[in-house]
Amino acid sequence: MVILIKAAQLLLSLSILVIIHELGHFGFAKLFKTRVEKFYLFFDAWFSLFKIKKGETEYGIGWIPLGGYVKIAGMIDESMDKEQMKEEPKPDEFRSKKTWQRLLIMLGGVIMNFILAGLIYIMVLFVWGQDFVPVENMKFGITTNEAGKSIGFKDGDKIISINNVKFKKFKDIQKEILLSDNKTVQIERNGRQQEIQINDSNHMKTILSGRSGFLGIRFEFVIDSVIPKSGAFEGGLLKGDKLVGINDSSIQFFDEFFNYFQSHKDKKMEISVMRNNNIQKFTVKTDTSGLIGVRPEALAGIKLEHQDYSFFKSIPAGLAMGVESVKDYLRQFKLIFNPKTEAYKSLGSFGAIGDMFPSRWDWHSFWLLTAILSIMLGVVNILPIPALDGGHVMFVLYEMITGRKPSDKFLEYAQITGFVILLAIMAYALKNDIVRFFF
Repeated sequence: MVILIKAAQLLLSLSILVIIHELGHFGFAKLFKTRVEKFYLFFDAWFSLFKIKKGETEYGIGWIPLGGYVKIAGMIDESMDKEQMKEEPKPDEFRSKKTWQRLLIMLGGVIMNFILAGLIYIMVLFVWGQDFVPVENMKFGITTNEAGKSIGFKDGDKIISINNVKFKKFKDIQKEILLSDNKTVQIERNGRQQEIQINDSNHMKTILSGRSGFLGIRFEFVIDSVIPKSGAFEGGLLKGDKLVGINDSSIQFFDEFFNYFQSHKDKKMEISVMRNNNIQKFTVKTDTSGLIGVRPEALAGIKLEHQDYSFFKSIPAGLAMGVESVKDYLRQFKLIFNPKTEAYKSLGSFGAIGDMFPSRWDWHSFWLLTAILSIMLGVVNILPIPALDGGHVMFVLYEMITGRKPSDKFLEYAQITGFVILLAIMAYALKNDIVRFFF
């Protein structure tokens, strides 16, 4: 069921993004009176699930959910329509239009992706506002995994600043550590200030190898719900119980309990619980996966901060979020193209993207992720790779600068080369998904 919910959210999000992206190309093409022969959501190799023709354009839905396209007359694109290119150019074809018009037609999809992301951020801030964890409210410090510990972090460390610059929001600390170059992290440990240096590729390689748990917020273990017939259910634990110890050992935080349960699979243990201001003890058994069958209250004991936005305040704030997201995504590319960090190993395809969505349908999360994916789609599409929008833009810019148009045969070979490059990247990303899923 969880997989179906994630898949449904992914499919809906991608459908919105593809339609908006292709509308960008379609809109500029129509503006400049360029004939659009097809407008498709998903690819329709051999057959389509649905199609209807209105005017000169065929609108349809393909059966291969890997994107979508508009087929613009007189253009060498993914359709590879060579026969049309052998004929004399017609006034309503792409190749007959002025260079600046062709440039805008090719940039239309990317422009719409960035506009969509900005509009989504504005809507999200206006409807839901913004919740965040202030660094000063992280009274229990951080949690980290083995990758973080190998660099020098410890559970319970309180992060003060990075490069002696303080941050208000915890998410900005996570981002800065992952994306910025040569940094020193100032922390407080056991009441004393210390400094951790993260300044080489090996450090970044270590962080990225375990980034899913590299840096988290330490919080208390308060039960939000108990799964029926689980060890916790049979043992008598209830919603609202606060776990405060195991087998006469006094521990307090969720990560400590989780690690203990994982090292004592299929075992009985005595758990101390704070209920109605009284300490009570219950015998609970973990299952073979090292779980007791409860859902913890997220960030229990940590005070979140909420900020509401009026409609007019949400506009500049939402646009600022969009600009920041674009900058962050561009910084990620710097990591990916640095072979020493091995960040390319984190590339994923639809499996990795689908896993970003929550296991329960949540419109707030859905729209935030759709905005991020819209920015990703826009940035990736503008890369100067033939077969992407950026490849077409590159050739149009070459023509504008030199006054010479690349030959149709050259564009044809470039398109094929671009497809090969994209297929290789997709195959590598799919391989990463498979490895992550099974291993």
